[in-house]
Amino acid sequence: MGAASRAALNAKPDAAGPDAPAASAAQKARPWLLLAPILLFLAVLGAAALVVLRMSFGTQGNEWHGFTLQNYADLLDGYFMRSLWLTLKLAFQSMVCAVLLAIPVALAMARTKSRLARRLLLAGVLLPLLVNLLLQGYGWLIILGPAGLLNHALLGSGLMHRPLMWLYRENGVLLGLIQTAFPLAVLPLSSAMRAVSSSFEEAAATLGATRWQTLRHVLLPLAMPGLVSGALLVFAYNASAFAVPLLLGGRRVPMLAVLVHDQVAPLLNWPAASASGVVLMIATLAVMALSQRLVRRTQRLAEEPHA
Repeated sequence: MGAASRAALNAKPDAAGPDAPAASAAQKARPWLLLAPILLFLAVLGAAALVVLRMSFGTQGNEWHGFTLQNYADLLDGYFMRSLWLTLKLAFQSMVCAVLLAIPVALAMARTKSRLARRLLLAGVLLPLLVNLLLQGYGWLIILGPAGLLNHALLGSGLMHRPLMWLYRENGVLLGLIQTAFPLAVLPLSSAMRAVSSSFEEAAATLGATRWQTLRHVLLPLAMPGLVSGALLVFAYNASAFAVPLLLGGRRVPMLAVLVHDQVAPLLNWPAASASGVVLMIATLAVMALSQRLVRRTQRLAEEPHA
């Protein structure tokens, strides 16, 4: 009986031996299977970027076989440089305004105790993402037009004696960019603030700090990763915006995405449009990398002990 038991014990590892490597291989492959959809999506985006990069060196009518740097040389034109500067300026201004407006909303979402209030705030924040950009743009046309709701309100209140021109101006485009990208600033900041324990705020209040001092010196520094993420999302989103600048700015506010559209739609100049897109991507990535580096350096200096 003992000999039979020892034989069974000795045989069990051998029987399980062929299955153990398969089980371990399946466990190792499971995370990659879960990541397969996003990896496939990123591969498609990478392939599209490479196609645009190759096409930017082509010639009109011979995009895949020709090679020239003239498309990039043409971008040194003053009109393109003004368009690039305008795009980066409006994207930066909308980023600053969206983050400033997002701070109180994110704070309310993170600190409210009512589940219903939190859901209502979340629904209000997500609403612009659920409405098509064209519908939002036409809504701004109704609001900002010479006979729109905003001018009617200002004229009715007696603050203005003649309608203000908001459409086809930078201010009107800026309002549209802030409104459409506002959720991208709120959601990361709200998640970061919710992760910060309320005990830090209670400790600051115990030491005599006001609410503004607690927000500035305690809550925002601890939620800085979410704030930076939201700001960079808004900047990248608005730097490539097309529908809102086209509807609210027209050709008088020629942001770079509108310029790319004009090169493709009537002219069919795909190489020039690709070169403009490549320059926009490089400029956006450069600004985002510089912003992250400045934020990290600021945090590192703040963490160092004062002399």
